[in-house]
Amino acid sequence: MTVRRLLGLVRWYLRELTGETAYDRYLERHRLAHPGVPALPRREFERRRTDRGDEHPGARCC
Repeated sequence: MTVRRLLGLVRWYLRELTGETAYDRYLERHRLAHPGVPALPRREFERRRTDRGDEHPGARCC
């Protein structure tokens, strides 16, 4: 395995772990489900995601 490939895997893992890929997945789903309709800007998406997490904490520690 090359260093470049290893760094790519580490980057992918960290983005998944921190939830940074959530917006990318949202954009893809939105594009498929609602073609031609503008998606939420990232800031609004993150605000709603945070609000949803606060309303439904689930299994988080804090």
